[in-house]
Amino acid sequence: MHWSFLENLPIALAFSLLWALLAFLVGRFNHRHATIDVFWGAGFLVIYLECFRIAHAGNAHVNAGITAPSYATRYVVLAFVALWGLRLSFYLARRQRGAREDSRYVAIMKGARGRNESRYALRMIYGLQALLLWFVSMPLQWIAFHEHVNALFVPGLVLVAVGVLFEATGDEQLRWFLANPANRGTTMNRGLWRYTRHPNYFGDSVVWCGFYVVACSSGWGWLTFLSPVAMIYLLTSLSGKPLLERKLATTRAGYDEYVATTSSFFPRSPRAH
Repeated sequence: MHWSFLENLPIALAFSLLWALLAFLVGRFNHRHATIDVFWGAGFLVIYLECFRIAHAGNAHVNAGITAPSYATRYVVLAFVALWGLRLSFYLARRQRGAREDSRYVAIMKGARGRNESRYALRMIYGLQALLLWFVSMPLQWIAFHEHVNALFVPGLVLVAVGVLFEATGDEQLRWFLANPANRGTTMNRGLWRYTRHPNYFGDSVVWCGFYVVACSSGWGWLTFLSPVAMIYLLTSLSGKPLLERKLATTRAGYDEYVATTSSFFPRSPRAH
Protein backbone atom coordinates (compact mmCIF):
# COMPACT_ATOMS: atom_id res chain seq x y z
CA MET A 1 0.00 0.00 0.00
CA HIS A 2 1.24 3.49 -0.84
CA TRP A 3 0.80 5.61 2.27
CA SER A 4 0.16 9.31 1.96
CA PHE A 5 0.56 12.26 4.30
CA LEU A 6 -3.18 12.38 5.06
CA GLU A 7 -3.50 8.65 5.67
CA ASN A 8 -0.61 8.76 8.13
CA LEU A 9 -1.94 11.63 10.25
CA PRO A 10 -3.77 9.37 12.75
CA ILE A 11 -0.68 7.17 13.10
CA ALA A 12 1.52 10.21 13.73
CA LEU A 13 -0.97 11.37 16.36
CA ALA A 14 -0.84 7.96 18.03
CA PHE A 15 2.96 8.15 18.17
CA SER A 16 2.72 11.64 19.70
CA LEU A 17 0.35 10.36 22.39
CA LEU A 18 2.53 7.34 23.16
CA TRP A 19 5.62 9.55 23.39
CA ALA A 20 3.82 11.86 25.83
CA LEU A 21 2.69 8.84 27.85
CA LEU A 22 6.31 7.71 28.09
CA ALA A 23 7.23 11.21 29.30
CA PHE A 24 4.47 10.94 31.92
CA LEU A 25 5.85 7.63 33.23
CA VAL A 26 9.39 9.01 33.42
CA GLY A 27 8.04 12.16 35.05
CA ARG A 28 6.33 10.10 37.76
CA PHE A 29 9.62 8.36 38.45
CA ASN A 30 11.45 11.72 38.62
CA HIS A 31 8.59 13.46 40.47
CA ARG A 32 8.82 16.29 37.95
CA HIS A 33 6.35 17.15 35.18
CA ALA A 34 9.02 19.34 33.56
CA THR A 35 10.39 16.07 32.18
CA ILE A 36 7.99 16.61 29.27
CA ASP A 37 10.26 19.47 28.14
CA VAL A 38 13.13 17.01 27.72
CA PHE A 39 10.90 14.78 25.57
CA TRP A 40 9.67 17.72 23.44
CA GLY A 41 12.63 18.13 21.07
CA ALA A 42 13.27 14.41 20.65
CA GLY A 43 9.57 13.89 19.97
CA PHE A 44 9.87 15.62 16.60
CA LEU A 45 12.57 13.16 15.63
CA VAL A 46 10.29 10.28 16.66
CA ILE A 47 7.42 11.63 14.53
CA TYR A 48 9.66 12.25 11.53
CA LEU A 49 11.15 8.76 11.76
CA GLU A 50 7.68 7.23 11.88
CA CYS A 51 6.59 9.18 8.79
CA PHE A 52 9.87 8.46 7.02
CA ARG A 53 9.57 4.72 7.67
CA ILE A 54 5.96 4.48 6.52
CA ALA A 55 6.57 6.58 3.41
CA HIS A 56 9.74 4.72 2.48
CA ALA A 57 8.15 1.29 2.93
CA GLY A 58 5.06 2.30 0.95
CA ASN A 59 7.04 3.73 -1.95
CA ALA A 60 9.41 0.77 -2.01
CA HIS A 61 6.43 -1.58 -2.34
CA VAL A 62 4.86 0.49 -5.13
CA ASN A 63 8.13 0.88 -7.04
CA ALA A 64 8.98 -2.82 -6.66
CA GLY A 65 12.61 -2.20 -5.82
CA ILE A 66 13.26 0.87 -7.97
CA THR A 67 15.76 3.09 -6.17
CA ALA A 68 14.80 6.76 -5.88
CA PRO A 69 17.90 8.99 -5.59
CA SER A 70 15.70 11.82 -4.29
CA TYR A 71 15.29 9.87 -1.03
CA ALA A 72 18.54 11.58 -0.09
CA THR A 73 16.61 14.78 0.64
CA ARG A 74 14.67 12.96 3.35
CA TYR A 75 17.88 11.78 4.97
CA VAL A 76 19.19 15.34 4.93
CA VAL A 77 16.05 16.57 6.67
CA LEU A 78 16.40 13.70 9.13
CA ALA A 79 19.89 14.92 10.04
CA PHE A 80 18.64 18.46 10.66
CA VAL A 81 15.68 17.29 12.74
CA ALA A 82 18.02 15.14 14.84
CA LEU A 83 20.47 18.02 15.23
CA TRP A 84 17.81 20.39 16.53
CA GLY A 85 15.70 17.95 18.55
CA LEU A 86 18.42 15.94 20.27
CA ARG A 87 20.51 19.01 21.11
CA LEU A 88 17.52 20.62 22.78
CA SER A 89 16.58 17.47 24.69
CA PHE A 90 20.11 16.82 25.95
CA TYR A 91 20.52 20.46 26.97
CA LEU A 92 17.28 20.45 28.96
CA ALA A 93 18.04 17.07 30.52
CA ARG A 94 21.37 18.40 31.78
CA ARG A 95 19.78 21.61 33.05
CA GLN A 96 17.04 19.72 34.92
CA ARG A 97 19.43 17.36 36.66
CA GLY A 98 18.86 17.80 40.39
CA ALA A 99 16.47 20.72 39.87
CA ARG A 100 13.11 21.19 41.53
CA GLU A 101 9.82 21.22 39.63
CA ASP A 102 9.45 24.04 37.11
CA SER A 103 7.20 26.82 38.44
CA ARG A 104 5.11 26.69 35.25
CA TYR A 105 3.98 23.16 36.00
CA VAL A 106 3.46 23.94 39.68
CA ALA A 107 1.01 26.65 38.55
CA ILE A 108 -0.73 24.28 36.13
CA MET A 109 -1.16 21.57 38.75
CA LYS A 110 -2.85 24.01 41.12
CA GLY A 111 -5.84 23.65 38.82
CA ALA A 112 -6.29 20.03 39.93
CA ARG A 113 -7.93 21.27 43.18
CA GLY A 114 -8.30 17.93 44.91
CA ARG A 115 -9.03 15.94 41.77
CA ASN A 116 -6.95 12.98 40.63
CA GLU A 117 -3.63 14.67 39.91
CA SER A 118 -2.35 12.02 37.53
CA ARG A 119 -5.43 12.23 35.31
CA TYR A 120 -5.32 16.01 35.43
CA ALA A 121 -1.63 16.05 34.46
CA LEU A 122 -2.23 13.58 31.64
CA ARG A 123 -4.91 15.84 30.22
CA MET A 124 -3.58 19.33 30.89
CA ILE A 125 0.17 18.77 30.43
CA TYR A 126 0.97 15.60 28.52
CA GLY A 127 -2.13 15.36 26.34
CA LEU A 128 -1.91 18.99 25.27
CA GLN A 129 1.80 18.70 24.52
CA ALA A 130 1.16 15.56 22.48
CA LEU A 131 -1.39 17.42 20.36
CA LEU A 132 1.03 20.34 19.92
CA LEU A 133 3.85 17.98 18.98
CA TRP A 134 1.66 16.41 16.32
CA PHE A 135 0.36 19.73 14.98
CA VAL A 136 3.65 21.64 14.97
CA SER A 137 5.41 18.74 13.24
CA MET A 138 3.15 19.00 10.15
CA PRO A 139 5.90 20.42 7.88
CA LEU A 140 8.15 17.52 8.87
CA GLN A 141 5.37 15.01 8.27
CA TRP A 142 4.73 16.56 4.86
CA ILE A 143 8.32 16.48 3.65
CA ALA A 144 8.70 12.87 4.81
CA PHE A 145 6.11 11.86 2.21
CA HIS A 146 7.40 14.02 -0.66
CA GLU A 147 10.81 13.26 -2.10
CA HIS A 148 10.76 15.82 -4.96
CA VAL A 149 11.84 19.31 -3.92
CA ASN A 150 12.52 22.64 -5.59
CA ALA A 151 14.94 25.52 -5.04
CA LEU A 152 13.42 26.42 -1.64
CA PHE A 153 14.87 23.28 -0.08
CA VAL A 154 18.39 24.64 0.51
CA PRO A 155 17.35 28.10 1.82
CA GLY A 156 14.99 26.33 4.23
CA LEU A 157 17.83 24.19 5.59
CA VAL A 158 20.04 27.27 5.89
CA LEU A 159 17.36 28.91 8.03
CA VAL A 160 17.19 25.81 10.22
CA ALA A 161 20.98 25.82 10.66
CA VAL A 162 21.01 29.53 11.57
CA GLY A 163 18.22 28.98 14.09
CA VAL A 164 19.96 26.01 15.71
CA LEU A 165 23.23 27.95 15.95
CA PHE A 166 21.52 30.99 17.46
CA GLU A 167 19.55 28.91 19.94
CA ALA A 168 22.49 26.73 20.95
CA THR A 169 24.80 29.73 21.39
CA GLY A 170 22.28 31.50 23.62
CA ASP A 171 21.73 28.36 25.70
CA GLU A 172 25.45 27.81 26.16
CA GLN A 173 26.08 31.44 27.12
CA LEU A 174 23.31 31.21 29.71
CA ARG A 175 24.66 27.93 31.06
CA TRP A 176 28.09 29.46 31.67
CA PHE A 177 26.52 32.54 33.25
CA LEU A 178 24.42 30.49 35.68
CA ALA A 179 27.35 28.24 36.54
CA ASN A 180 29.26 31.21 38.01
CA PRO A 181 28.24 31.69 41.68
CA ALA A 182 29.04 35.40 41.38
CA ASN A 183 26.10 35.80 38.98
CA ARG A 184 23.50 34.32 41.33
CA GLY A 185 20.38 36.47 41.42
CA THR A 186 21.59 38.80 38.66
CA THR A 187 20.34 39.29 35.11
CA MET A 188 22.04 37.75 32.08
CA ASN A 189 22.71 40.61 29.64
CA ARG A 190 25.81 39.46 27.76
CA GLY A 191 26.49 37.84 24.41
CA LEU A 192 23.34 37.27 22.41
CA TRP A 193 21.31 38.13 25.51
CA ARG A 194 22.44 41.73 25.04
CA TYR A 195 20.43 41.96 21.81
CA THR A 196 17.33 39.94 22.69
CA ARG A 197 15.87 38.80 25.98
CA HIS A 198 15.15 35.39 24.48
CA PRO A 199 17.81 34.25 21.97
CA ASN A 200 16.78 30.63 22.54
CA TYR A 201 13.14 31.33 21.69
CA PHE A 202 14.10 33.46 18.70
CA GLY A 203 16.40 30.72 17.42
CA ASP A 204 13.61 28.19 17.88
CA SER A 205 11.24 30.31 15.80
CA VAL A 206 13.83 30.57 13.02
CA VAL A 207 14.22 26.78 13.06
CA TRP A 208 10.51 26.24 12.50
CA CYS A 209 10.30 28.89 9.82
CA GLY A 210 13.13 27.00 8.14
CA PHE A 211 11.35 23.65 8.33
CA TYR A 212 8.26 25.34 6.90
CA VAL A 213 10.28 26.65 3.93
CA VAL A 214 11.60 23.11 3.44
CA ALA A 215 8.00 21.86 3.33
CA CYS A 216 7.16 24.62 0.82
CA SER A 217 9.79 23.17 -1.49
CA SER A 218 7.48 20.27 -2.23
CA GLY A 219 4.01 20.61 -3.73
CA TRP A 220 1.32 21.82 -1.36
CA GLY A 221 3.65 22.01 1.63
CA TRP A 222 2.85 25.69 2.04
CA LEU A 223 -0.50 24.63 3.54
CA THR A 224 1.35 23.71 6.76
CA PHE A 225 1.90 27.42 7.52
CA LEU A 226 -0.05 27.17 10.78
CA SER A 227 2.77 25.09 12.23
CA PRO A 228 5.36 27.92 12.51
CA VAL A 229 2.57 30.33 13.43
CA ALA A 230 1.56 28.09 16.34
CA MET A 231 5.16 27.67 17.48
CA ILE A 232 5.91 31.40 17.40
CA TYR A 233 2.67 32.11 19.27
CA LEU A 234 3.58 29.59 21.96
CA LEU A 235 7.06 31.06 22.36
CA THR A 236 6.10 34.73 22.37
CA SER A 237 2.58 34.93 23.78
CA LEU A 238 1.54 31.81 25.67
CA SER A 239 3.81 29.38 27.52
CA GLY A 240 7.24 30.78 26.67
CA LYS A 241 8.18 34.42 27.06
CA PRO A 242 5.28 35.72 29.25
CA LEU A 243 5.57 33.05 31.96
CA LEU A 244 9.35 33.21 32.07
CA GLU A 245 9.49 36.99 32.27
CA ARG A 246 6.99 37.11 35.14
CA LYS A 247 9.24 34.74 37.05
CA LEU A 248 12.49 36.57 36.24
CA ALA A 249 11.03 39.95 37.23
CA THR A 250 10.78 38.70 40.82
CA THR A 251 13.99 36.64 41.00
CA ARG A 252 16.63 38.61 39.05
CA ALA A 253 18.12 41.92 40.15
CA GLY A 254 18.10 44.58 37.44
CA TYR A 255 15.58 42.76 35.29
CA ASP A 256 13.29 45.79 34.93
CA GLU A 257 16.14 47.84 33.48
CA TYR A 258 17.06 44.94 31.21
CA VAL A 259 13.48 44.82 29.90
CA ALA A 260 13.54 48.57 29.27
CA THR A 261 16.70 48.44 27.16
CA THR A 262 16.62 45.05 25.42
CA SER A 263 14.44 43.78 22.58
CA SER A 264 11.82 41.30 23.72
CA PHE A 265 12.31 38.92 20.79
CA PHE A 266 13.92 40.08 17.52
CA PRO A 267 17.65 40.82 18.01
CA ARG A 268 18.64 44.49 17.80
CA SER A 269 21.01 46.91 19.49
CA PRO A 270 20.10 47.81 23.10
CA ARG A 271 18.12 50.99 23.59
CA ALA A 272 19.28 53.85 25.79
CA HIS A 273 17.66 53.58 29.23
